[in-house]
Formats: sequence, C-alpha cells, structure tokens
Amino acid sequence: MACSCSPPSPDGKARPGSAHDARQDPNQDPRWRRVLWLALLINLALFVIELWAGLASGSVSLLADAVDFAGDAANYALSLAVLSMALVWRSRAALLKGLSMFSYGLFVVGKGLWAVWHGGVPEALTMGLVGFLALLANTGVAVMLFAWREGDANMRSVWLCSRNDALANLAVMLAALGVFGTASAWPDLAVAAVMAALALSAGTSVIRQARSELKSQASNAGVA
Repeated sequence: MACSCSPPSPDGKARPGSAHDARQDPNQDPRWRRVLWLALLINLALFVIELWAGLASGSVSLLADAVDFAGDAANYALSLAVLSMALVWRSRAALLKGLSMFSYGLFVVGKGLWAVWHGGVPEALTMGLVGFLALLANTGVAVMLFAWREGDANMRSVWLCSRNDALANLAVMLAALGVFGTASAWPDLAVAAVMAALALSAGTSVIRQARSELKSQASNAGVA
C-alpha cells in the first residue's frame, strides 16, 4: 500500500515515523511512549483546570477547550493501548479518534448556539490567564510530538490534536482580550466557532487517512 510515512533525513537515517528502516517500528520507540504518557498527564490536569475556569467565568470557549482536553487525554490513552498492536488496530484507533474530534466540533457548535440563546458575558481575566497557562502546556506537547507528525494515522491524529489545542488556546486569549474590550460575549463565541471548525477539519482528515489505511490493508489481505 502507499506509505504515509516521512522520507529519510538528508543523512540517510530514518526519521521517527519513517518506514525507511524496517527493523525499527516507530510505534515501539520508547521516546514516543514517554511523550504520550506526558501528554496524557498534561491533558488530564488542564481538563480539570479549564473545566473549573470555564464554569467560573461563563466562557464557552474555555468550556469547549476543557472538553477537548478530556477527549485528547482519552486519545493519548488509546494511542498507548494500541502501540504494540498491528497497523490495522492502530488505524481503527485513529478512526475512533477522528470521529471523537469531529463529534467535539459538533458539541462546540451546539454549546455556542445555546450561549447565543441565553446571553451573558464571560469573565475576561480568568479566560486570559487560564488560556495562557493552557497555551504553554499545549505548545510544549506539540513540540515534543513534532518529530512524529508524519507517521501513520494514529500518530498523525495525536499530532493534530496537540497542534489544534495550541491554536485554540491562543484563540481563547484573543477572545478574552475581545471580551474585555467590547464587554460582549461575541469574541468568545467567535473563537468557539473557530475551535469547532478546527476540530471538524482535523477529524475529517484523520478519518480519511484511517479509512484509506484500513482499505489498503483489506485489499492486501485479499491479495494474500
């Protein structure tokens, strides 16, 4: 089947996520496992913090980001569970994660519509401080995962989750500034809409790649 992995580096050595060196499966790389565990713990901690902050401040974007942290923590746990399994199981896990990312996008859309109906202005200071804390955490995770961004669908889904989280946290900070400057909930709702679009786009991308991998594996099994 077509390889979705990255090419070798200029020095001829395989990069993480590359099929160049068949003797070393990047999913068995202890560095990858350690990064996943660290990402899992960070996301669990930020879920608790943002859930409290979102409820306290009345921010839709913070609550949406808290739900995203919970979903990402579950995704990292799932990735750890399938590391030693065959590619077909990693692809199935990625498909499940893609569906969860897409569902999260739909949740944010619904939450935003609910907020529009009920009104209210979130508390800008809490939004900004917690958004900055989450940005630092997610940027660190994204940097750690960067080397594996071109791996299989399972690896790609993990990278996309972290990238989207960092972008979402930056957007929450901008929303806090907008809420403070306008005394309106619309900046918060606008950012929530962007977060929903990111989740829907990333979920669609992961689902497409996972389905392609599963289709190729089924085709290869039929030929065999």
